[in-house]
Amino acid sequence: MTLEIITHDRLAPVMHGFFTRKGGASSGVFAGLNCGGGSSDQMECVTINRSRVADAMGVDALVGVHQVHSADVATITEFTTEKPEADAIVTATPGIAISILTADCQPVLFADTENGVIGAAHAGWKGALSGVLDRTVDAMLELGAKRDSITAIIGPSISQRAYEVGQEFFDKFADEDPEYTRFFVNGTKDGKYMFDLPAFGLMRLRDAGVGHAEWTRHCTYSDPERFYSFRRTTHNQEADYGRLISVIRL
Repeated sequence: MTLEIITHDRLAPVMHGFFTRKGGASSGVFAGLNCGGGSSDQMECVTINRSRVADAMGVDALVGVHQVHSADVATITEFTTEKPEADAIVTATPGIAISILTADCQPVLFADTENGVIGAAHAGWKGALSGVLDRTVDAMLELGAKRDSITAIIGPSISQRAYEVGQEFFDKFADEDPEYTRFFVNGTKDGKYMFDLPAFGLMRLRDAGVGHAEWTRHCTYSDPERFYSFRRTTHNQEADYGRLISVIRL
């Protein structure tokens, strides 16, 4: 089966892709293109999957980070197999394919095509709230990007209709800024809310002053054929879940 790669016109002509789970070597709950080395999948399958993605991006190997739901950004100037603890990567070096993994959190790909700077961020609620998207933009500026020349595209993420949270979660956002309560609607019962993660991400990107920000409108939870989902796995009481990969290169 061939790989399925979601791209966005606004990121062209930079080579990029939000990869779905189609076209991989993994089986069972990981069936498809599981690119997460931290999963309990067979390592040889993950290696084959990552190599297929690298081939599709025209490189020998991918550069990634050890994701910890932080607001930290790694600046990469040359190819490396090291994985610094961070949740975003930026580079201005042609030929390096930077990648991040997700399974409901927002994968965000950034490009300033005029000035030759790209970025990739893993933005779950923690990272988005603590500023990983804003800091990715700042790190791109340090490499010569211009704020209003940056396009940022949010790929497949959990949508509001599938993301029910509790009072404590709601309070974290309300305490940070009462304005953030507009990203919640009432859930199925008292003390439950539905949170709009992509809308929150778009707001943070627009507040950071990027020239264009958009979500591809793919919901990871609602489309098991195409996407892995941590929350769906939890609801189905499955043992583990695969990780989707998103990649961009100059």
